[in-house]
Amino acid sequence: MTTLLHISASPRGEASHSLAIATSFVESFEQALPEASVEHWNLWDGSLPAFGPDGAGAKMRVFAGEEPVGAEEIAWHRARLAFERFAAADLYLFSLPMWNSGVPYIAKQFIDVVSQPGWVFGFDGETGYSGLLEGKRAAVVYTSAVYGEGRPTAFGDDFQRPFFEGWLHWAGVDEIDSIEFRPNLATADPEPGRLAALAEARRLGADFARDARATAA
Repeated sequence: MTTLLHISASPRGEASHSLAIATSFVESFEQALPEASVEHWNLWDGSLPAFGPDGAGAKMRVFAGEEPVGAEEIAWHRARLAFERFAAADLYLFSLPMWNSGVPYIAKQFIDVVSQPGWVFGFDGETGYSGLLEGKRAAVVYTSAVYGEGRPTAFGDDFQRPFFEGWLHWAGVDEIDSIEFRPNLATADPEPGRLAALAEARRLGADFARDARATAA
């Protein structure tokens, strides 16, 4: 059974534009592929573990070919559970609002937790990194209140999409679709942009469903 995992980095609930757009995607996907499984992961729900000194120590031990022990082993196990929840999905949908020209810190925390050697990436001293998340497809909803393409730097810069899609490619996810609603505050009438983003979300949700059905056939 195909599994779509929606990962949300917005803490704003019903007030969130990125969540509203993602909901349209999910509804379209479910309508076109009702037999699929859709799971939701709100990164703010407390289930994402921290990745501090113990986690970093465990990572360095693994790089050295050693086994983490004690508190480092516990931190590594918690990170592994988060990774397994992430890796179990076939398709990804991310709700990613812009914070201070970049991504919310909880999204960076998620990346730091799951991006471990032998899980998300491999490494060779001669050839460098290799992404291990093969056969995945992702859609990302980008929203911003002030920044917009073509606007002067006084309205911000985009360190959101290049960073996040750079991570996806690095992890091995090469098929990436994006939906943008920006800016949603610094315009006289944001409604056309919002409606366009919702329509694109519905289109992509149906497309993901068709692709999943064709792959399973």
